[in-house]
Amino acid sequence: MTALTIFLGEVGPMQIILVLAIILLLFGGKKIPELMKGLGSGVKEFKNAAKDDQPADKKRRN
Repeated sequence: MTALTIFLGEVGPMQIILVLAIILLLFGGKKIPELMKGLGSGVKEFKNAAKDDQPADKKRRN
């Protein structure tokens, strides 16, 4: 057993539902879509930046 498994225990469906319920209570139903939209745009920007940051020799081959 790893230390993380001992500390957190097994992650099952009930734990995931509990975390989602807490998030819903903290942020409310109207704020969650805005948070997910922001998260999605952040991931998209990160992927674009990673793609633009390729070495010059790889860019020439593509």
